[in-house]
Amino acid sequence: MEIREYIEQNFDRFVEEWGSLIEIPSISAKPEHKADMVRCAERWKELLLAAGADRAEVMPSNGNPIVYAERLIGADRPTVLVYSHYDVMPAEPLDLWKSDPFKAEIRDGRLWARGADDDKGQAMVQAKAFEYLVHQGEMNCNVKFIFEGEEEIGSPSLEAFCQEHKELLKSDIILVSDTSMIGKDTPSITTGLRGLAYWELEVTGPNRDLHSGHFGGAVANPINTLCKMLAKVVDDKGRITIPGFYDKVLPVPAEEREMIKNIPFSLENYKKAIDVEEVEGEEGYSTLERNSCRPSFDICGIWGGYTGEGSKTVLPSKAYAKVSCRLVANQDHHEISQAFVDYIQSIAPKSVKVKVTPMHGGQGYVCPIDLPAYKAAEAGFEIAFGKKPLAARRGGSIPIISTFEQVLGVKTILMGFGLESNAIHSPNENFDLEVFKNGIVAVTEFYRHYQK
Repeated sequence: MEIREYIEQNFDRFVEEWGSLIEIPSISAKPEHKADMVRCAERWKELLLAAGADRAEVMPSNGNPIVYAERLIGADRPTVLVYSHYDVMPAEPLDLWKSDPFKAEIRDGRLWARGADDDKGQAMVQAKAFEYLVHQGEMNCNVKFIFEGEEEIGSPSLEAFCQEHKELLKSDIILVSDTSMIGKDTPSITTGLRGLAYWELEVTGPNRDLHSGHFGGAVANPINTLCKMLAKVVDDKGRITIPGFYDKVLPVPAEEREMIKNIPFSLENYKKAIDVEEVEGEEGYSTLERNSCRPSFDICGIWGGYTGEGSKTVLPSKAYAKVSCRLVANQDHHEISQAFVDYIQSIAPKSVKVKVTPMHGGQGYVCPIDLPAYKAAEAGFEIAFGKKPLAARRGGSIPIISTFEQVLGVKTILMGFGLESNAIHSPNENFDLEVFKNGIVAVTEFYRHYQK
């Protein structure tokens, strides 16, 4: 039976199974949903066994349980490790939803619910492609599944689980559907993710708030000083001035830069959408390069002194800021974190005390487009969507992807089928049903084309 025929014949069942996952509010951020996490993991175990796994179990971790499943056909065959997550973001604000966030509803050619896309829907794409190939007796790879329940809170337990179960998770390539395409008519494969480094700064001047009339101009104002220091981090060409910051940054290959140029993009529409008259950033790079494959520095919050109604002429004792860097592949977030601390301490005047506290971080990731698995994914997209996919780096971060590479020594192919209009993490999350079906076809063709 041809894949599209199989999808149509079984589509009602697919939606029913999809809905059985959605109705479980597996919200990892809320402790009161601990039992729901276990229920959702158990449901995935049932579904993977039904899809054709020879073995499936719910395994303990330091946090929420992890679902592991496998179908092994031979030691001489390549092994694909499929990663997903079954936890979802909280649904609030509930009053903005047009339907129950934990009840799948189909309207306007989409399925609407929390987790419809991220990541229960995209995981169903993987599961149903696997099911079809097993049903047809066509599976030519060993397939392993690892589904976690803590991705939305930073995957705090997954690295330790991977360290403990390296042999169990041994594979040739990791396949993930948890990213997006440029558009429904512009398929794309995510080939890069930016890393992250994050800090909190505290600047202390005098030992108490002072009268600005008595002390202004004679004593350092911590807010003024903080602003001056942070203003030095980026120069007038958009380059970050932290010593050694760019030492490990790899240039984007010419082939990828050419693909970026071919991405449908209107700078005028971009500026209009966010209501700015002009863009800015690192000299020598386009907007799409700046927000995906070049590092950046941002002040995410800054405060201090009096911020209430009316006026209070005060010279504050303290000032604070939260700042972050988006990093690119090959930059080590630990090294960058320390370099920033050292840099700020080196430029801090003696008139204030400065405390820099590293918060969290994650490594960037890049997937070479000449990998056999990438070529298989490329073929899958082209067959399913009728167009060769573009290689596109994304500006966000999925730290666990780089963790997989560090711990398991395996590259990841990011076969994502989300659209911007799917509104993940927001009210009225949804998944386009045509894209869902095409995604199953694309993953099916990935397996048919993949050779180690």
